[in-house]
Amino acid sequence: MAENIKLEIVTPEKAVVREDAQIVMAPGTEGEFGVLSGHTPFLTTLKIGTLHYKDEKGIERYVFVSGGFAEALPDKVTVLAESAERRRDIDIERAKTALERAEKRLASADKDVDIIRAQVALARAMHRMSLAKV
Repeated sequence: MAENIKLEIVTPEKAVVREDAQIVMAPGTEGEFGVLSGHTPFLTTLKIGTLHYKDEKGIERYVFVSGGFAEALPDKVTVLAESAERRRDIDIERAKTALERAEKRLASADKDVDIIRAQVALARAMHRMSLAKV
């Protein structure tokens, strides 16, 4: 049986995950990637998406991440995310409110609306809602 690796997911506010994992899969900006014990070191950027991993007991775990960076080392994966939430911690009502607010901004004729920011907020809310409902 392969060795576990340490997984650490932190945001500017808190540590979201600190535990051992059998495998880590994350949403890199160039595509999803996976890391096992002994992996070649690399650093990459992350996009909005789901990071999933198997804990040391083999149970699949899910974490929403909103951008940031991931560093893979032979024995550890460190994720510095702009924001991150375990699936069980996602507030569906809050995500729904954020989704409605983003849709309203995008539908607005107001020239002061930051379209790119609204699109990113919409993507974040949609992904959080879809992950929470799985």
